[in-house]
Amino acid sequence: MEIIIKSDYSEISSDSAMIVANQIKTKPNTVLGLATGSTPLGLYKELIQLHLNEGLDFSNVITFNLDEYVGLSNDHPQSYNVFMRDNLFSKINIKKENIHIPNGNAPHDKECERYESLIIRSGGIDLQILGIGSDGHIAFNEPSSSLGSRTRLKTLTQETVKDNARFFDNISDVPRFAITMGVGTIMEAKKILLIASGVSKTTPIRKAIEGPISSMCSASAIQMHPKTIVMVDEAAAKDLKEKDYYKWVYNNKKTLKN
Repeated sequence: MEIIIKSDYSEISSDSAMIVANQIKTKPNTVLGLATGSTPLGLYKELIQLHLNEGLDFSNVITFNLDEYVGLSNDHPQSYNVFMRDNLFSKINIKKENIHIPNGNAPHDKECERYESLIIRSGGIDLQILGIGSDGHIAFNEPSSSLGSRTRLKTLTQETVKDNARFFDNISDVPRFAITMGVGTIMEAKKILLIASGVSKTTPIRKAIEGPISSMCSASAIQMHPKTIVMVDEAAAKDLKEKDYYKWVYNNKKTLKN
């Protein structure tokens, strides 16, 4: 696991975009795993600019989103279908048939099996983008989620509902269920890029990187992944015990590359 500490959210966004862009340039038919929420918005804006200004080509890229709410129509303003369309897909040259988001209104068991099969038939996820929740969850793998879990229906915690209420008119409007990739599904990605910014992510980042591997913090599973980059800003890295060492490693790697 490589820990990269940047000064602020802007640096995280631009540097993360370069990782994604290099992946696409190396493998034009890259399979990307995508996240929603506020954290990846800067990354998506940077990718759009790379497409518009430098011709970054998404025409053969395949995407799989981590999750989708249950009970919201695909055109609901707070659905992840609309989120991805408005913040990325409508602004790049990706093919509609290459975009995959769980269908939260389909029969759940069959939809989860279908989604897992689609990922396999696409050759697996090459690069998975992750954010992290305030309780340390990745995707909607809430505390106590099995670290071997697959795509499934998940009940959201009260904390997650509260965190997501800012996107809805009323907290009562926030869905209580979602279809989400499981931790086991996520861990099968060839590479993982987890990004986090701000003081609200200080504790979950510390637990994910330096805490015990536990189902109570599903993000801690990344400690077992052979090719994970965690990119955080100074605020999110504030409580890392080995912060100075991570910076030392990163700076020495830059010297080695040069």
